[in-house]
Amino acid sequence: ANFHRFNENKRAVEDKYMGPLIKTIMTRCIQCTRCVRFATEVAGVPDLGGTGRGEDLEIMTYLDKAFDSELSGNAVDLCPVGALTHKPWAFIYRPWELRKTPSIDVHDAQGCNIRVDSRSGQVLRILPRINEAVNEEWISDKSRYACDGLRSQRLDRPYIRKEGKLVPASWGEAFEAVAAHIRNTRPERMAAIVGDLAAAEEIKALKDLMRSLGVANLECRQDGAKAGGGPRQSYLFNTTIAGVEFADALLLIGCNPRWEAPVLNARIHKTWLNSAIRIANVGVPYNLTYPVEQLGGSASVLRGIADGSHEFARTLRDAKRPMLILGPGALARTDGAAIINLAARIASDTGMIGPAGSPAEGGWNGFNVLHTAASRVAALDLGFVPGEGGRDMAAILDGTSSGEIDFVWLLGADEFDLNRLGNAFVVYQGTHGDAGAHHADVILPGAAYTEQDGIYVNFEGRPQFAERAIFPPGQAKEGWAILRAFSDVIGQRLPYDNRVELRRGLFADAPHLANQNASPQSAGADPAVWSNIGVAGEIDERAPLASPISDFYLTNPIARASETMAECSKVYVTGALKIAAE
Repeated sequence: ANFHRFNENKRAVEDKYMGPLIKTIMTRCIQCTRCVRFATEVAGVPDLGGTGRGEDLEIMTYLDKAFDSELSGNAVDLCPVGALTHKPWAFIYRPWELRKTPSIDVHDAQGCNIRVDSRSGQVLRILPRINEAVNEEWISDKSRYACDGLRSQRLDRPYIRKEGKLVPASWGEAFEAVAAHIRNTRPERMAAIVGDLAAAEEIKALKDLMRSLGVANLECRQDGAKAGGGPRQSYLFNTTIAGVEFADALLLIGCNPRWEAPVLNARIHKTWLNSAIRIANVGVPYNLTYPVEQLGGSASVLRGIADGSHEFARTLRDAKRPMLILGPGALARTDGAAIINLAARIASDTGMIGPAGSPAEGGWNGFNVLHTAASRVAALDLGFVPGEGGRDMAAILDGTSSGEIDFVWLLGADEFDLNRLGNAFVVYQGTHGDAGAHHADVILPGAAYTEQDGIYVNFEGRPQFAERAIFPPGQAKEGWAILRAFSDVIGQRLPYDNRVELRRGLFADAPHLANQNASPQSAGADPAVWSNIGVAGEIDERAPLASPISDFYLTNPIARASETMAECSKVYVTGALKIAAE
């Protein structure tokens, strides 16, 4: 029984360290080099390679360091033998135990198509779905691995602040506390702010509620971005994501697409790899995984491009399909409206925009705004911006600081300086015990993107429908349902009792939202329109155009509640964990 005829030495390979996300069992590796090709050709990060020859060939990272890419998890999907597996999910589930639900990612504004796998009311893993027009077959590591944050620091019951402390309350008590404050506050002293992860339905419900109360201080741009308020093309990614592959000249203005939209950055890298595209950057330089000509760090360079005196202006004019990407580093500045106006002039004067026959062949539209908030385009489409006499984000915070605004409703808004809310009465409707909840006087627990059906519009303007995978925890409710129930308490009943009726009103306000997965046709715009986009004015020529994202892995409440994202931040961003090899 103990006899065998295998006389050769068995081949065993030591497992390699590839960071906090990828677990290796390298004895299984067949050296197909799929992961190596992905790292080099798709992610643009040549961190993986082979050493040795023949049977001694091994795949590893150079110098045993972590695989430093925001897309590293996709290499695991490509591995055919299980040599690479997902470290955060090891030994937690069997794939056949999981319920699979198609959904849309909300960790950036690209709207990547995902599949949510759940068991017993918990999301256990997230995988990509193929959509060639949006994300091909890739998703970012934050989209994939931050799902453990859906189980941590969750708000599962209403709270009311009493004597400086938040104490649990019933829904009726929480609603009455909010209603009592609203009844004693004039509309001009009230404001509502939408956060980055809200679905179109809850944005619509909050807008309807605030309008019924006469509130004009509405804002969806909590970062202070100046995009919006003009024609729809003025705040969209008009070239489309797939259209990037046809560009032959690209100007980046105040953006870091590697962190703001990693899958879009991979598409730009793909274009660079397969064409002679010339890419230039105005703003703080970043490692974008492809060669970039650095034109300067401040907005002063844009004036030279706009008036044609800068050398890159000729490159744009001579290109058949030039494009520019205007990022949050430009949009969120105090002079953001002037920069938008300048960028629109560049787009119009260099032939990025126009009908067929213009220098931009085929009616190409090369003016692109890169948003980072999944809720932003839907909110702008629905007009969740200051009404007549209303305040924008900066003015709202000035009002709360000075005591001119007494009441603020936060719909998952956590990404601004909440200390500036002063003594205002704050209602926080959200999912996690993050910054907004810590400053709240009343907390209304809501549903995360995996816990409700919802419509999300990506930065192209493409509406996509997400399905509920699990139910919200505890007493938490869907966002629109909370607002509908509260409208009864305040005596301003909203005219819908279910999601079907709500969406009927939503599509009446913005008919294009009914066209699931439809990309807007932005080409053929009248160039004369673009001279009126933004506001002509002075720009700060000394301040650098810098992306506001300082840590890719900790950009929203879900990610900040994730232990996996916290470890990634320590390894890749702060360097607190240099090597964590097993």
